[in-house]
Amino acid sequence: MLHINEITYRIGSRLLLNHATVALAEGAKTGLVGQNGTGKTTLFRLITGELAPETGSIGVPKRTRIGQVAQEAPAGDDRLIDVVLAADVERSALLVEAETATDPHRIADIQTRLADIDAYSAESRAATILAGLGFDEAAQMQPCSALSGGWRMRVALAAVLFAQPDLLLLDEPTNYLDLEGTMWLEAYVARYPRSVLLISHDRDLLNRAVDGIVHLDNMKLTYYRGGYDQFDRQRRERQALQLKLRKKQEDQRRHMEAFVERFRYKASKARQAQSRLKALSKLEPVVALADSSLRPFSFPEPAKRLSPPIIVMEDLSVGYTPEKPVLADLDLRIDDDDRIALLGANGNGKSTFAKLIAGRLAPSAGRMKRPHRLEVAYFAQHQVDELNPMQSAYDHVRERMEDATEAQVRARVGAMGFITAKMNTPAGDLSGGEKARLLLGIATFSGANLLILDEPTNHLDIESREALVRALADYTGSVILITHDQHLIEASADRLWLVADGQVNPFDGDVADYRRTVLEGPRRKNAAAKADNRKSVARDRRRTSAERREQIAPLRKKIKETETLIGKLQKQIQILDTRLGDASLYENGSADSTEHARARSDAMKSLVEAEEQWLYLSAEYESAKAD
Repeated sequence: MLHINEITYRIGSRLLLNHATVALAEGAKTGLVGQNGTGKTTLFRLITGELAPETGSIGVPKRTRIGQVAQEAPAGDDRLIDVVLAADVERSALLVEAETATDPHRIADIQTRLADIDAYSAESRAATILAGLGFDEAAQMQPCSALSGGWRMRVALAAVLFAQPDLLLLDEPTNYLDLEGTMWLEAYVARYPRSVLLISHDRDLLNRAVDGIVHLDNMKLTYYRGGYDQFDRQRRERQALQLKLRKKQEDQRRHMEAFVERFRYKASKARQAQSRLKALSKLEPVVALADSSLRPFSFPEPAKRLSPPIIVMEDLSVGYTPEKPVLADLDLRIDDDDRIALLGANGNGKSTFAKLIAGRLAPSAGRMKRPHRLEVAYFAQHQVDELNPMQSAYDHVRERMEDATEAQVRARVGAMGFITAKMNTPAGDLSGGEKARLLLGIATFSGANLLILDEPTNHLDIESREALVRALADYTGSVILITHDQHLIEASADRLWLVADGQVNPFDGDVADYRRTVLEGPRRKNAAAKADNRKSVARDRRRTSAERREQIAPLRKKIKETETLIGKLQKQIQILDTRLGDASLYENGSADSTEHARARSDAMKSLVEAEEQWLYLSAEYESAKAD
């Protein structure tokens, strides 16, 4: 289907591809991965013919239809459904011709071809794709001009999916999708009947939707069979082998060089020395495959721990106009160690809820209790507009550290993940991922108790997303997470809240359960709709749960006290072990050794009892918290 043969391409003086080669079979579904800036999108432009390689060639069979999402989103007055239907150019042309054709043979050919391409079910197929991407029946009848840029890009994605090209090129399609749309796209690509080449940093999408991975690294293309996890394992095994070979080669080179230096001027060894010199000249170095140093994220710890709960909502409503609340009847509680992911389709109020928690939107009714010392860090992708494009990462940090030394400021910028060469680059010239790093660093600058992340993974490559997972694991405050990245949710959240139908409710299940809910769709919604008193029952249940959590506050306090006691006992045992290891303690028949041994035995007994008590209290607390 697609043969890339020894292509070389450079932008200016920068070489992106150097004699790169790979071949993809017909019907293959392949993920294209690599760090940001390595040239993945450039490779797409070479495949479509928009760019021409310096050397080599790219081959596809004749009459192969290559499709990709339009760079400019549709913005006219045409209805969404009509825009998608128009993407099948052949169908549209045949339908027009069918209105005017008079030759019986041509009419027969047209009708046969329309049947072959399943033209008469086109509206149903287009509507299904639009529904999967978040457009209900009413929205499909709206003009594109009524939509925002992100939603119009969804229409452009729906159009290329409907056209079903022989080779479908998708470049980060989930960047403008929500979690529900991403789950739908996974299933759609997995059963797509033709070839797919997909650029993505979404680990779950690459595990579920493709059967092979092409890795763009060191200007070369390498194919791996299987999904992303299999690729990652194979690549690490290859790295380990290459490092062993590299060490073996370096040892061999050093041995040969030592022989040459020792004997090159001795007549009896001259011939052998010359032979070694020729071998050295032919000894090609093994390419080092070790990863580039991964720049970590680092979130400052909360300046001061707060007693739970940090936020309590009682019969609360919030919206942008008092008479039309976006969310209502909220009875929720957030503790100081909660990790909560918000589920729900775009437009249901997830960002509204985040702004409420962040203090950027006031409740229109009800009560929200929060300590005045609560520090909240809020990150959202749209905040990129708040960056001064003329100021560098160093300048943005310097504004917040006026009294700090040059070294302290640069150390803080480095902790955000910026190497020295990038510290003074204007924000306007940074990549999307680098801007996201800077925004995260600024948002969390002061050490917040609560971190709110609204789509933090857009423009982050897979390695950076893993670094974000690790940073969230190390962070001891609470987290509210809105993301379409399922791996980030599964790795970082321990509670799921569903934002839907104007409410926020705990979701009973995990991400896999929610995926089934999304993909099964209407059947579950209809079943849920049969309960006439659903809202009142849910409100009572939330209130009961809130009261229950208030009752378990003393249990939580006992857990903290037990943890403190365990720490003290462990330190006491460590001191006694050090003393008992001192030989001088046993001199002259001193009774101190007996006393120390008895004290250690008592401390160990107390430690065992404290640990058993901690396990019991923790189990009771988790059970009560889950009720």
